Amino acid sequence: MRYFLVLLLIMALPQHAAADSIKRGRLLVQRNCSRCHAIGRHDESKHPQAPPFRQVMKVYPAEDLSEALGEGLVTGHPDMPEFKFPPRDVGAIVDYLHTLETP
Repeated sequence: MRYFLVLLLIMALPQHAAADSIKRGRLLVQRNCSRCHAIGRHDESKHPQAPPFRQVMKVYPAEDLSEALGEGLVTGHPDMPEFKFPPRDVGAIVDYLHTLETP
C-alpha cells in the first residue's frame, strides 16, 4: 500500500509542475506583453500592429520562439521593446504558449 501511495505522488508531480509552469508563463506574458498583445484565446490586441499570441502560434511553433525569447526578442516595428528572458522564464512562456496552439 505504501508503494502505491508513493507511486501516485511521483506521478502527480510532473502534472503539478507543468501546471505551475503554465501559470508562471501566463503571468510573465501578462506582465510583459499584454499591454500590446492579446495573450489569451479570445481577447483583442491593444496595439494595432501587435498580433494576438494565438495567431502567432499558428505561424510559429512555441519551441521555435525559445531562442528569440532567451537571446532577445526584437521585431520589425519600432515601438516594441526588446525582451530577453532567463531560461526558466523561457520554458514557462513556451509552456503557456502551447496552451494557445490549435490542434
